Amino acid sequence: MVDQHSVDVGGIRLAYQVSGPPDAPPLVLLHALGEDATDWEPVLPVLARYRRVYAPDLRGHGRSTWPGEYSLELMRADALRFLNALGLARVDVIGHSMGGIVAYLLAADHPQRVSRLVLEDVSIPRPRKPSTPTRPDGDLGFDWNMVLTVRRQIDVPDPRWLEQLSKITAGTLVVAGGPGSHVSQDGVAEMADRIPDGQMVTIPVGHLIHRAAPEAFAEAVVAFLVAEKNA
Repeated sequence: MVDQHSVDVGGIRLAYQVSGPPDAPPLVLLHALGEDATDWEPVLPVLARYRRVYAPDLRGHGRSTWPGEYSLELMRADALRFLNALGLARVDVIGHSMGGIVAYLLAADHPQRVSRLVLEDVSIPRPRKPSTPTRPDGDLGFDWNMVLTVRRQIDVPDPRWLEQLSKITAGTLVVAGGPGSHVSQDGVAEMADRIPDGQMVTIPVGHLIHRAAPEAFAEAVVAFLVAEKNA
């Protein structure tokens, strides 16, 4: 059963879903750009067998506040306030794409709060050739201005993000999407190398791994979380 909630974090409301046993270790899922908590539905039933799963809509997405002020650093601050508001002292975190950036920024800045980290097809933060996305037609489930702002940050990331990867103390699994992904797979591999306790597995189905191969993704993630717990 998935429960719907919302919480105030620094003046904005974050909508979130909760599932899994109340006494299980907490796991936070951070979605990609333009998605929301429902994007995790293909893998949620498996993850919720082992963890108390919290899946927020990040600011500017879904049912959360669209405040008009956006940055990946603000999303990181929201994530920390989210943990504080819910009384979650230490959590496992899975982040996909943009959510993976938020996840590793959180793990680098507040290593005591993240036990285990899974980064789904997330490349090393290095400048890339900028491009201007085209707004989809119709009503959107996210703030288009947020997309433009965040894309600029991903195109030209803060150099400190790369330096801060060495501060991550969480055991980290980097899940690569293989040659079908638009994300640099060399950059994904370097991400695993740069994080002190990082390892990588490739599931060659492209960028949307947890949707294209939910069973394989969930199996790899659960094996990693359980192995880390028992290590």
